[in-house]
Amino acid sequence: MGMTLAQLAAEKQNEYKDEIILANVNGKLKELGEEYIPDSDVTFVTTSTSIGNETYRRSVVLLMLAAIDKIHRNIDRVVVEYSLSKGLYCTFDGDFRPDKEFIDEVKSVMYSMVEKDLPIKKELMKISDAMNLFKEKGMTDKTSLFKYRRSSFVNVYDLNGYKDYFYGYMASSTGMLGVFDIFLYDEGIVLQLPVKNAPLEVPEFNPQTKLFNVLKESTSWAKMLGMSTVGELNDHITNGDMTSFMLTQEALQEQKIVEIVDEIKKRPHTKFIMIAGPSSSGKTTFSHRLSIQLMANGYKPHPIAVDNYFVEREQTPIDENGDYNYEDLHAVDIELFNKHMTRLLNGEKVELPEFNFKFGRKEYNGNFLQLGEEDVLVIEGIHCLNDELSYSLPIDSKFKIYISALTQLNVDEHNRVSTTDGRLLRRLVRDYRTRGASAKKTLSMWESVRRGEEKNIFPFQEQADVMFNSAMPYEPCVLKPFVEPILFQVTEADPEYQEANRLLKFMNYFLPCGYENVPIDSILREFVGGGCFKV
Repeated sequence: MGMTLAQLAAEKQNEYKDEIILANVNGKLKELGEEYIPDSDVTFVTTSTSIGNETYRRSVVLLMLAAIDKIHRNIDRVVVEYSLSKGLYCTFDGDFRPDKEFIDEVKSVMYSMVEKDLPIKKELMKISDAMNLFKEKGMTDKTSLFKYRRSSFVNVYDLNGYKDYFYGYMASSTGMLGVFDIFLYDEGIVLQLPVKNAPLEVPEFNPQTKLFNVLKESTSWAKMLGMSTVGELNDHITNGDMTSFMLTQEALQEQKIVEIVDEIKKRPHTKFIMIAGPSSSGKTTFSHRLSIQLMANGYKPHPIAVDNYFVEREQTPIDENGDYNYEDLHAVDIELFNKHMTRLLNGEKVELPEFNFKFGRKEYNGNFLQLGEEDVLVIEGIHCLNDELSYSLPIDSKFKIYISALTQLNVDEHNRVSTTDGRLLRRLVRDYRTRGASAKKTLSMWESVRRGEEKNIFPFQEQADVMFNSAMPYEPCVLKPFVEPILFQVTEADPEYQEANRLLKFMNYFLPCGYENVPIDSILREFVGGGCFKV
């Protein structure tokens, strides 16, 4: 009696390869600072798991903020903006610009706190008291967020006198938070953090310049629209002015598509527009909208799905579990694809295949194509940025586009909305609507999907000629009425329950918003339905 889960974890640590950071008690996640109840069924969660890694990253953010608060520079506010190079890009409000001396001082204070193994205390605070606290500290995003909280209390974390609010579980003390680094970048800093596959290593700092510029532009859009945080978004919903904001966001995206076509026009030898991006990025709708703009500029676009060039099913590579690996590059008949594309480039007539997914075979149904001077191919597939897929095609004949839903919305100044979560919400809704797939099934596959993206898509994203961000700040509010009912279908007995419950808690932040005024050509229609394109 009186033992904490942290004390029990210390006794059991030698049974686990990686650092214990959370406990699973009778099927429910608990922070290690909580009391251990005898005879409970307890297992532990380490930093090598998804939820453990997120807990670690979140806790190091608190450690950094507490260190900065202790230094007392001319900083009005620290803002955690978005992910970059396995870390988090942070900016500063006020008459302050970070330098190497500042970074060294922050890291020194952080390492000192780690060495002292200070407790991270959780305090249940009345909403009104929390709003007053954060108003005094200048954290106005939090006061705006709490206006829409239905419960009367909120958890506030205290580290060495620094108090803050965080969405999600936290470490119990600083002693386990010693793996991190900080780098100067652009106008701010990047807090570099370990990934779950290597929880004891700081990954190499390798900022993706093109991706960063897209994120920076999208964030400036969101701030311009007054939709950079959940509280601001909820304010717009309650004020009844969502329609104009939806249309403005769509206009900004259409403007980017026009700019992409302008770039293509500067490349007169372009015949192959190669589009790739991770799951639920809206590639199909984007391809249609791009094709419309191409036609408006005198081109004759022809869509081609790389999936139609799958090898016969029995030739498909096998993964480590003995299942067909359709995301492997060699699941595509690369030789046939290059043969056909080269012949088309040379002006020959080619009969294109259509893959029969039911029987696992390519079929030829009289779909002939021959390219004229104005014709271009709009090719979509997860490997389109990888030159190994199109090895025989001249570089100047290819124009590469990377598309992803790069969420520009934050919960508040210190809690960001994960881009991965944004795509997962989209996929849950689409899988259920178009395939009748349960949330349980989609969640069970998501980890495998993410591994495929890490291997086949993300390493090639900086090779794109342009990047397109398909995310819209308002979409969680539109997806909320669709996704909540299917997440509630996941039961406590299901292995996916914790993830479903996490997403349900996350959706509690948002007020619902109807989708009636979402334009019929919007990328969001690919997921909620009612769009004008066949997807």
